[in-house]
Amino acid sequence: MGKKLSEMTLKELWQLFPIFLTEHQSCWKEWYEQEAAFVKNVIPKAKRISHIGSTAISSIWAKPIIDILVEVSKECDLPDIKDALVSSGYICMSQSTDRISFNKGYTENGFAEKVFHLHLRYVGDNDELYFRDYLVEHPDIAAEYEKMKLMLWKEYEHNRDGYTNAKTEFVQQYTEKAKLLYESRY
Repeated sequence: MGKKLSEMTLKELWQLFPIFLTEHQSCWKEWYEQEAAFVKNVIPKAKRISHIGSTAISSIWAKPIIDILVEVSKECDLPDIKDALVSSGYICMSQSTDRISFNKGYTENGFAEKVFHLHLRYVGDNDELYFRDYLVEHPDIAAEYEKMKLMLWKEYEHNRDGYTNAKTEFVQQYTEKAKLLYESRY
């Protein structure tokens, strides 16, 4: 029997769960909808559940991981919600006072068929919605983003932090443009 995920080093995890990109899959929307319904049952007080990340943008290649943003009111107790999500099969990956990140679909043998990243936040902590909508409404910028991701893929195949950091400036630039354009959308 191999190591449990919790016993693996970051390097071992990055080897087991490499970055890989694929053309957009129509099933991703359905997977999101099914998981969002599941999450709504686990967190009935969720104010908004949103499909974010590249799988929410049908025109570009993406890692086949469904990113879900769950926003709750400031009155909600994040540790209680964390416990409910962990009891429902999610793995807590990181936590701060106002953000908790979870994964689902990671196994000791690699990725499951369906993989999810859930981002638990308070209402209004949702820059990803602006970025998503900007790319959907500006296909030329989405194509630039896709090109950058494809260039970074092999360089950072076993380094998720490096991959994310290499995209940060681009993401921040267009998120700020989107926030000006869509001032009070969210």
